[in-house]
Amino acid sequence: MKLSHSFFKTEKLQVLLDNILNQGYECIGPQVRDGAIVYEKITSIEQLPYGVTDKQEPGKYTLKKTSHKRYFDWANGPQAIKPILFTPREKLWESNALPDGKISFKTEEPEIKPTAIFAARACDIAAMELQNQHFLQQEFIDPFYKARHDRLLIIAVNCSTPADTCFCHSTGDGPFVKNGADIILTELKNGFLICADSDEGEQLLKGLDLKYLTVEQRTEYESIEQNARNQKRKLPAFDIQSRLLKELDNENWHSIAAKCLSCGNCTSVCPTCFCHNEVDTPSLDGKTAEHFREWDSCFSQGHSYIHGITIRSETSQRYRQWLTHKFSTWHEQYGRSGCVGCGRCISWCPVGIDVTESLLSIVERRCE
Repeated sequence: MKLSHSFFKTEKLQVLLDNILNQGYECIGPQVRDGAIVYEKITSIEQLPYGVTDKQEPGKYTLKKTSHKRYFDWANGPQAIKPILFTPREKLWESNALPDGKISFKTEEPEIKPTAIFAARACDIAAMELQNQHFLQQEFIDPFYKARHDRLLIIAVNCSTPADTCFCHSTGDGPFVKNGADIILTELKNGFLICADSDEGEQLLKGLDLKYLTVEQRTEYESIEQNARNQKRKLPAFDIQSRLLKELDNENWHSIAAKCLSCGNCTSVCPTCFCHNEVDTPSLDGKTAEHFREWDSCFSQGHSYIHGITIRSETSQRYRQWLTHKFSTWHEQYGRSGCVGCGRCISWCPVGIDVTESLLSIVERRCE
């Protein structure tokens, strides 16, 4: 790291935000809206969720005031980095009918501003690295994703208060940030520990009046890290990758499907899912058409529709596809699991299906 073991007081947090904005970045940060912590444009630390914490459990997400009076005393909201880089809906190109009967195509050139993500969490940075593999490290690089990624600055905050639904420690993706951020913050009682891990990050440290950590601050930092690792949930200890594929005919798929609504909430809030659909929107006169890419889900019936046949017509087949891809065949594509342990799929599932329990029920609690 460029700078480590430095501390600045809480009242200097606005200085850091101002430094980011003065560098020409549009800053996207956490704030409370409609009963959840969402990431939107931010210019003042007064917009941050100060004195707010979250309570998450299967099928439930609530916010409440806390006496701790901290800015980042919460685990996560429904989304963070993913919608910034892989947008839910975007125009890719436009086609036009010419007078001679030919068709011309014009690629969309999106206007992309330099963007800073303020208070990104370890799980979301790990998820971004997985999406980078898909969009940037294949034979064909996605130019829209790349353009946004190349203009991205990440200010991370280590997680001090994981939710009951979090299990990032068991996936190896949190709760503290390992790499992938320009600046890493840890909120202490009276200020922040800060590390700059890039030249861009180091340029943002001006005016923070940085100090070396005291023994007490270092002890507090270590205590926060240790407490954040004590998470209620964890992945099963067995070899999920190989054993899951041996249970494709397990009757418990149907037991889980009896609860599942096939709503796709889990894939929508998942920071690593990348399924999408291509749609064309023609003009009323039939002379032009716009081609869009939009998020899709393997839980939708149309996702597996091919030439008059729906390959996965039953909910049990769709849940099996999602779980086996996420925890097994993803290894074949990208060398690791597609789950970063953020727990969003548990909290935002309307019926409270717990993915860690699903894995146990499929492999360990077999129906005779």
